[in-house]
Amino acid sequence: MTMPNLTGELSESSLLKPTVAKANEAIAIRPKRGKLTLLTRRIYNAMLFHAQQQGVEQPRYTVPLAVLITDAHFSSNNTQVFKGHIREMQTTLIEWHDSIGEGRKWTSCQLLGTVTIEEGIRGRPCVITWTYPDAVKEWLLKPQHYTRLLLEVSARVRSHATAVLYELGSRYLTSPGRLTMRNGVAWWAAVLTGRSDVEGIDYRILKRDTLTKALAELEVVSDEFFMELIEHRRGRGVEEFQFRVIPKKPPAANLLPAPLDLGLLDRLMAVGIKQRDAQEILASGLDQEILGVLAHIEQRIANGSPVRSAAAYMRDALKRGYIRPARPSDRENVQPREAHTSTAGLRQDLAESWSRHQSARARNAYEALDEDSQAAHREAFGQTLSGVVARKWQQEGPKGKLAATLFFAWLARQLWPDAPTDSELLQHSLDQSAQAAAGPGHRMH
Repeated sequence: MTMPNLTGELSESSLLKPTVAKANEAIAIRPKRGKLTLLTRRIYNAMLFHAQQQGVEQPRYTVPLAVLITDAHFSSNNTQVFKGHIREMQTTLIEWHDSIGEGRKWTSCQLLGTVTIEEGIRGRPCVITWTYPDAVKEWLLKPQHYTRLLLEVSARVRSHATAVLYELGSRYLTSPGRLTMRNGVAWWAAVLTGRSDVEGIDYRILKRDTLTKALAELEVVSDEFFMELIEHRRGRGVEEFQFRVIPKKPPAANLLPAPLDLGLLDRLMAVGIKQRDAQEILASGLDQEILGVLAHIEQRIANGSPVRSAAAYMRDALKRGYIRPARPSDRENVQPREAHTSTAGLRQDLAESWSRHQSARARNAYEALDEDSQAAHREAFGQTLSGVVARKWQQEGPKGKLAATLFFAWLARQLWPDAPTDSELLQHSLDQSAQAAAGPGHRMH
């Protein structure tokens, strides 16, 4: 979804939820010449979306380049890199077969036709115009059999293979057997890697380096389904394989966990447990048991003998139950963490203070937006969540303590993605000191 600019109005395309109707035959494209990358696939899907919005009858399609780049989740501002991906689509040769009565028709062509980019003149935006080869134009823009795909999903995957599996899974999720096509190792290697030069591929290497990683990533990014690999062997070797699409069960409404304790989350993270792991631990609902283990970990840190992995130690202790649950009074009896005295520690404290400052700035910026712009940011943030946090976000939105903390921290990273420089941290420290000296009634701007 196109994100609105905080300094301007929400664009018309931002009010839409970009969904491209992709021809089923175009999902598992096997390039015969050239290559396809994840960014190429993102850009191509975004171009298809805009072309379908403008209609198959148009001879060519034009949109502002900035809009296309945003909808394709292309993070670079380097137009030369963008043009390189356009060239890939123009030089990549694809082919497919169609059934015509009792016969078959073979077609071979490029993904894109002519493309022009006109630089902005007198304040006008830079625009991109493109065409499709006549042989595939109607097939691409008005397909008879298609799968609807959200462009937003492209921003959540990190490999071409995962993008292909997501599109395949979306296609076969509603089919009776939920089984993808079955093909040989070389065919799948070309489709999943986007390369036309794969030869003599070793299935074991393909499985280790591509299949296993893509299936694991898919299970994280997809809320609707996951996929499992089905191998077909001849003798001891795998000759062909396919995938089974398995729907994920929606969480039962009456099994929603109790609200998470934000203070407890902070304490878990303070002993070195990553935020994602801390959220999963809290999702167990064993608050008293968690407090007991946490007090033990904190005591070991205070004694100078910290555990090697706090997250692993916590999970094992909860599973085996070898540390007693905390008494209700244990919450209040915990000693505050000692302030850092080392240079690295002081810098860490300052960086954490900076992050809180940026989150507060993001909250102020968000509250200054109109309702449509706020909704667009909430929807984009919701796409990054899963599990208990996603459910709490759906229930409470930014009104919930935990969800609000995560949301405004995320929004700050979107608005100001660059890490603070040393001079910025120094100025922040001076501002904080001046504010403290001025007293609680004063506020630095």
